[in-house]
Amino acid sequence: MISRVTHNVLNVARAVEKNFFQMLGYPPRELALAYVHEKPATKTQKKFTIKDIVGDGLLLAVPKFRRTLERRWKRKYGFPEYVWKMLVPKNNIKVCSDCGHYHESGRLCGHCYKKVEAETKEIQAKIQEQQGNKPIENDVIVLYEGDNLPEKPQEFWKGKRIIEMKKERPKWFSKNLLEKTTQQPSSSTDVKPTDLA
Repeated sequence: MISRVTHNVLNVARAVEKNFFQMLGYPPRELALAYVHEKPATKTQKKFTIKDIVGDGLLLAVPKFRRTLERRWKRKYGFPEYVWKMLVPKNNIKVCSDCGHYHESGRLCGHCYKKVEAETKEIQAKIQEQQGNKPIENDVIVLYEGDNLPEKPQEFWKGKRIIEMKKERPKWFSKNLLEKTTQQPSSSTDVKPTDLA
């Protein structure tokens, strides 16, 4: 029993001494006689290679088990009680009155919008040609051939930039599309009830 206790005390003392010397360094040479330090056997340094890291192979983050068919179908098509992802036929398709193409109700006709997109790009190119890469800080007024300048006071035209398009205005492109709203913002604080049952 006593030998076991002394053995444990010696182990603790050695551990404390080792940690103490590692923190503060080994004693100076003058005290070398009082302290006998066993030097670890010098190891021959081996050349470090990638094989030391890789070993026999790499373990990648891959799934351990195969997904069942049921799980795959649930991910792909959903589950009727939770998220149903099946393709459902749309019932809100209507025919465009202008071009005859189909589109969803409540959305612009994609075929008609291509005309608007092309005209907008043309206007942007004209602005780029006149203004360059400077920021657009003023209002822009687009005038087509045959458009009359609106009768406005002189203060209206101050700071405005006029872009002249050398072609006639398309029939679908009304002047109202370029003008700001004429309706003044409401000052009332009453809130109209909506979606009441």
